[in-house]
Amino acid sequence: MGFKTLLRNIKLNTNGWLLISLIGVAVILLPIFSIFVSLFETPNENWEHIKQYLLANYVLYTIGLVLFTGLFTVIIGVTLAWLVAAYDFPLKRFFHWALVLPLSIPPYIAAYTYSAMLSYTGIVQTTLRSFGITPNHKWFDIMSFPGAVFIFTFFLYPYVYILTRSYLERQSGSYVENAVLLGRTSFAIFFRIVLPISQPAIIGSLMLVIFEVISDYGVTSYFGIQTISTAIFQTWFGMYDVDSALRLSAWMMVGVVGLFLIERMLRFNRKYSASTSKSSQLVAKKLKGFSACAAVFFCGGVLAVSFLIPVIQLMVWASWTYGDVVTSAFFHLTLNTLMVAAIATAIIMFFAVVVANVVRLQPNRFSITLSKLILSGYSLPGAIIAVGVLTFFIALDEGIESMLLLLGRESVPLLLSMSLVMLIVAYVVRFMATGYNAVEAGFEKVGTVYTEASRTLGYGITRTFFKVDLALIKGALLGGTILTFVEIIKELPMALLLRPFNFETLATKTYQYASDERVIEAAIPSLFIITVSVISVLLFHNIGKKLER
Repeated sequence: MGFKTLLRNIKLNTNGWLLISLIGVAVILLPIFSIFVSLFETPNENWEHIKQYLLANYVLYTIGLVLFTGLFTVIIGVTLAWLVAAYDFPLKRFFHWALVLPLSIPPYIAAYTYSAMLSYTGIVQTTLRSFGITPNHKWFDIMSFPGAVFIFTFFLYPYVYILTRSYLERQSGSYVENAVLLGRTSFAIFFRIVLPISQPAIIGSLMLVIFEVISDYGVTSYFGIQTISTAIFQTWFGMYDVDSALRLSAWMMVGVVGLFLIERMLRFNRKYSASTSKSSQLVAKKLKGFSACAAVFFCGGVLAVSFLIPVIQLMVWASWTYGDVVTSAFFHLTLNTLMVAAIATAIIMFFAVVVANVVRLQPNRFSITLSKLILSGYSLPGAIIAVGVLTFFIALDEGIESMLLLLGRESVPLLLSMSLVMLIVAYVVRFMATGYNAVEAGFEKVGTVYTEASRTLGYGITRTFFKVDLALIKGALLGGTILTFVEIIKELPMALLLRPFNFETLATKTYQYASDERVIEAAIPSLFIITVSVISVLLFHNIGKKLER
């Protein structure tokens, strides 16, 4: 009887939406599983050499970058968030959204720009020499470990700023008001109230920063810093040893998962909630005189370093090289970038909508587990996903070749492994979480009332979605599409590793120019990426304001 009940429940709950969700989860998990399997295979001689002489340095540099970048991004991001959320000063409305703009500049583009600006022939040292000042070149050598920390800090702090500011604006009003009534100073309120209650937002955003640092390849390779991501590239392209690159990826994946579990353990049984059902928004305190000037100077200084200065420099360089760079080849690689990003984004949003709708309509353990599994790719660096996708597609090609031989047909070696399909799948694995989180938030906002009403009128799940749900979540759907599209355009490691022969994107072309010491020529593709990102950030900001109304 129990078995019959189980079969009946499976039959009732199984539909096209669930089957498509299972396909989406399989697309995400199979490349990751192929990496995990490599841990149980016998290592080769190259791996023994890497483990004995190189691995310790890779790990230490990676940990060092994570620790220092995490510390400084929290300091800058939380300070800016508290300043903008708690105080009223000139240009506050401008800084409220403008401080997010550094996210539109990929760190590798910032690294190329600042290294050229601060070099011996760059604008900074040249200007100093024109005034009779002989600068010490070592003071301006940004291509080092501290320079990498500087780049990561100033171009990743918006993650901390956005989440912490949003949390403080919505949740901290009553706490701050009570502290003021008790006579606490602003200094005491910040350290004894703001920091403790903001821990969920700070930790969550810090994890995003850490994942970005771990997955970076452009900055670390250009600055010559040996991290695990650069080691994967060097093992793959330098030693032509995919097996050792796969093993490096597997151990890096274990480390990332371990980091994620440690973060969960640190937050285990820690609940942050209001003691009353009433929560008041934070009322900004008016700043005057020196305090107002200091606030404007601090916000303006951070924005100048992290956005205005590099963008202005790129615009100057673009004016020098416009005629040489903007050719038919440039339009071709731009079309390549937009085409691949559009295809991958469409696939991501399709699976995101399907899985999120299944979880909403069938909120059981199985569907919730599906939603967690489909997000697993975002926590893994792009280099790891690239290795996993390549390994999976090589195995898939071998299976196709064996099948063709059994059927007596001519085999086609590397049918999929040399195609754009592999790169698109890697994008889907890596950025599924970006689209899914936006769609899930949209579904949570609208609830199930209208859907249930439609179902009682005899409409099925699919017809209800197109007639009712789609109109209600179109804002969230558009926001998720924008974010996903921009993330794919900026992505470098996977494009470098998985693009077909003679196929370039804006990101890979920018990297190629910089690697060939042609940083000035890299300005135009860099500006195109930044422009698309800025427009997307502004659109997303406006969408968010409309959804809040």
